[in-house]
Amino acid sequence: MAPPRILVVGAGFAGVECVRRLERRLAPGEAQITLVTPFSYQLYLPLLPQVASGVLTPQSVAVSLRRSRRHRTRIVPGGAIGVDTQAKVCVIRKITDEIVNEPYDYLVLAAGSVTRTFDIPGLLDNARGMKTLAEAAYVRDHVIAQLDLADASHDEAERASRLQFVVVGGGYAGTETAACLQRLTTNAVKHYPRLDPRLIKWHLIDIAPKLMPELGDKLGQAALEVLRKRNIEVSLGVSIAEAGPEEVTFTDGRVLPCRTLIWTAGVAASPLVATLGAETVRGRLAVTPQLQLPGADGVFSLGDAAAVPDLAKGDGAVCPPTAQHAMRQGRVLADNLIASVRHEPLKDYVHKDLGLVVDLGGRDAVSKPLGIELRGLPAQAVARGYHWSALRTNVAKTRVMTNWMLNAVAGDDFVRTGFQSRKPATLRDFEYTDVYLTPEQIKEHTAATVIKH
Repeated sequence: MAPPRILVVGAGFAGVECVRRLERRLAPGEAQITLVTPFSYQLYLPLLPQVASGVLTPQSVAVSLRRSRRHRTRIVPGGAIGVDTQAKVCVIRKITDEIVNEPYDYLVLAAGSVTRTFDIPGLLDNARGMKTLAEAAYVRDHVIAQLDLADASHDEAERASRLQFVVVGGGYAGTETAACLQRLTTNAVKHYPRLDPRLIKWHLIDIAPKLMPELGDKLGQAALEVLRKRNIEVSLGVSIAEAGPEEVTFTDGRVLPCRTLIWTAGVAASPLVATLGAETVRGRLAVTPQLQLPGADGVFSLGDAAAVPDLAKGDGAVCPPTAQHAMRQGRVLADNLIASVRHEPLKDYVHKDLGLVVDLGGRDAVSKPLGIELRGLPAQAVARGYHWSALRTNVAKTRVMTNWMLNAVAGDDFVRTGFQSRKPATLRDFEYTDVYLTPEQIKEHTAATVIKH
């Protein structure tokens, strides 16, 4: 009898943690493990703002999945674009654009999330995101390019517009992005004698009434004070009404000449979720505490794609889409998969949130580990210590620590690589949200597939 086929979709914190635990705890030949991912690395997403600001190199936050020879998982380079839970088939578009059917006995949906957008005129064509490694690298190049172009321009209006930067989203990603990139431009402009540093203006806006409300009033206010001390203009209760290539219109009526709009206003579950036709909670798959998808035999889900009940909080709460939950869900799901293969009972996912960390660059940070409020250097130590310990390999830890030390000693560098310098890239170009199939198209692709048990 052939061993059961376990198909894992997504190589984020949840998917990789699940796969590695399966490899360690399943005996050789006990199951076939396949991982579907367009990139053969695990991205440490919380450190992307430091990649965008040049503190870390892209390679330090991308942990290779092929580096170790002892791992036996088959990696399929591509993305899942549909699932037929009745036929037990996942439709995959390979990076060659070939569409194939991948049968499974157990399916793990760890497809993660994409940048949440709204129907705002010009947003998809003119905004940049901070959700992928390519986006972070592109944003860095773009921001430095604005300094170069402003320096080369003789038009005062153009120069002023190129030195205005807008970040939308007052959560962790947006706040850290604005803080880290503001430090980059402040340090870089010292090397542009023709540019007036006072022309460089960063704006952080969010529709919410408070900055990072999860931190509490005191730490949220502390972060706000740090940003304003750096001359970052923070506007709360405000969003974008229209995004043009050379100006941005705010919902309060202001029109700002601007060539850089960075959109970090939250995330939404991967569009793959919609192809299943299953019950969702705010767009995320509604799963049981054992991480199973009700009504779909052998299907599990976790991470940003799933609304996992937060049993530690109770009252119908679901786990927030954070790395610490995703990693721990991955371990529990792996154990439940093994239990399913061995016909043993499954266990619930329960985890009490360990707290939050926000790195604002330099010596500035706010953290709330285990409910203890910290700011400044102690918070910075906790934030970087947490991120460093969460990196999966010693190679990644060494690279990140080396980058931090080098940046602390030598300061920032302002190299512009010219990445896509002649082709502006926006939200449309990085996250491929338009490649997913409809339920009818999925049925067409899977109709000829015969599942053999």
